[in-house]
Amino acid sequence: MTTTQQNAAATERLWTYDAVRVRQAGGETRVTLTAEDIAEYAACAQNPDARYLMPSLGDDGPRMMAMPTMALTYAPLLRDEIAEANGFTAQERSTTARRQTPFAKCEIRWYRPVYAGETLTATRRVYEKYERRGSKFVTFRVSAFDEAGAVVASYDYTCIFEYSAGQRAVPDAAGDTAVAPDSNAVPDPAQFLTWEQATVGAALPRTLAVGETTENILRKNAHRLAGRPSESNIHTDEEFARQNIFGGAVNAGPATLSYVDRFLGLNFPPQALYQGGSLLMRAITPFRAGDVVTFSGEITGAGGNLYGQRKAQCRIRGVNQRNELVSLSDATVTFA
Repeated sequence: MTTTQQNAAATERLWTYDAVRVRQAGGETRVTLTAEDIAEYAACAQNPDARYLMPSLGDDGPRMMAMPTMALTYAPLLRDEIAEANGFTAQERSTTARRQTPFAKCEIRWYRPVYAGETLTATRRVYEKYERRGSKFVTFRVSAFDEAGAVVASYDYTCIFEYSAGQRAVPDAAGDTAVAPDSNAVPDPAQFLTWEQATVGAALPRTLAVGETTENILRKNAHRLAGRPSESNIHTDEEFARQNIFGGAVNAGPATLSYVDRFLGLNFPPQALYQGGSLLMRAITPFRAGDVVTFSGEITGAGGNLYGQRKAQCRIRGVNQRNELVSLSDATVTFA
């Protein structure tokens, strides 16, 4: 910790890595999910899947189902509010030594689908903290419950509270990209991977190229269902972002997670995640405006479990137009 940070920690009670304690918790949030919320999340995820579009007037079809990774929106992390609930100021909100605690990885687990009209309560707390290769990490656990008190989803979200010396160089503007985004790619059940095809080493049938823009980064940042907005961060404020580990503005980790969700939706039905599935994504290289990242995957394991379910594991790689690994994900899916 620098001298400036030490002084700030003393005067503002900054929630630094040393001040974080396991089991520190924030307040509960309660969100009633609307069809408009679900459609806006899908739009931010650049997902044209008709299941997540607003229904036509007079449409008496089934209730709209949320994309699985929308759990991070209806049950947000709100780490600055966890800090305040424990008598501290989050480093992102410091007036003297402001700095970001960026996304490192997130693992989500699902137990059933979530639909428009449901009221969801979320809890959040510090789950663990650890040091690795000179950097210091804090993991938070967030859980979402339905009106009956049953958990519908939970996730462990890891942030970098202190990072080792060094800053990533900002690449030149993307310019010509080798791959055009698949902006109109939608699921086709005929192309979903079947249980019989889920053998180790088998490639997932479809790939997905996603392009990022400043406009979409801002739209995603503005889509908030609980907690205070964050108008200035490493996603929206280029000047502030230059002072942090990535050396410039990047998209949010949950945004990339939503793109992995969209990719999985091209290869499996939503129930594959919602019926006891999970997704772990690690951020490797920043996903910046102007980048196009192509997601592809393969089966890494398959078998049954104690409940008689047929499950498979797959690894998903997100690679940008510079052939850099942007994200590495592992998903567990369930076959009906």
